[in-house]
Amino acid sequence: MLTEATEWIDWLEACRRMRAGVEQMLVDNPTTKLRAIELGRGEGGDRTLAVDAAAEDLIFAELDQLHADGMLFTAVSEERGEVDFGGGDVRVVIDPIDGSLNAKRCAGAVALSVAVANGPTVADVQFGFVHDFGMNEEWVASAGGGAWLNGSLLDPSLPARRSSDGKLEIIGIESTNPVLVTQASSRLEGKVHRLRALGAIAVTLCQVAAARSDAMVSLGPCRSVDAAAAQLVVREAGGFVSFPAFDQPLAAPLDLLPHSPVAAGRDLAALELVAAIPQFTPAQ
Repeated sequence: MLTEATEWIDWLEACRRMRAGVEQMLVDNPTTKLRAIELGRGEGGDRTLAVDAAAEDLIFAELDQLHADGMLFTAVSEERGEVDFGGGDVRVVIDPIDGSLNAKRCAGAVALSVAVANGPTVADVQFGFVHDFGMNEEWVASAGGGAWLNGSLLDPSLPARRSSDGKLEIIGIESTNPVLVTQASSRLEGKVHRLRALGAIAVTLCQVAAARSDAMVSLGPCRSVDAAAAQLVVREAGGFVSFPAFDQPLAAPLDLLPHSPVAAGRDLAALELVAAIPQFTPAQ
């Protein structure tokens, strides 16, 4: 169980070592030709790029060492699926490269995302780490301990901003398949002034945490590896998060299935607005 501050400090140091390794791997593969090499499909269902697999190898080497040092947990990773490191209640949810398409094209938001939880759902996440390699920004949160950007505490009082006609000024959208965007457009009209699409769910969530965006929503279902860490950053920074396919907003399980869209807002009204945008089948 994660019961003391020293526990998440240990995880923070481990995540920083993971970040350094992944960052160097990306530097060593600086072109689209190198980053576009595919190896098949991972456990999460997406095509696995060679850089995805290399990033995961670096992360699992760190997890192996943590386990050797006495930590017990189950890892949930986009490429390898669930890996037992001694069991127990702790789950470590990893997206080695959030924004794989951006990484492949050497452009835009690319991040490492790691969440540590005491139980099986998003509500149980106790520690979140997101490092955006594109902006060189480290986002960290611990349950009850606030959210931090590059070592500075984020202000939980920052509101959603609205234009004079009541529209949310900026929202982030993810899962931007053209069909989903077309379906959502009528529900956005008259409610939102501008859209931003970064191509990385964790990074887009973090923009809400810093009030750079007033809200965000994925137009299609996402997996816990995409959002588990960043949703804690948002909530500890004073924002609100929901996985709207579930009756309880944070009931999404920490597994590899795409159960629900994710939505976030700087206030509850902003969250409710964007959570109603995607069309989905409620989770059973």
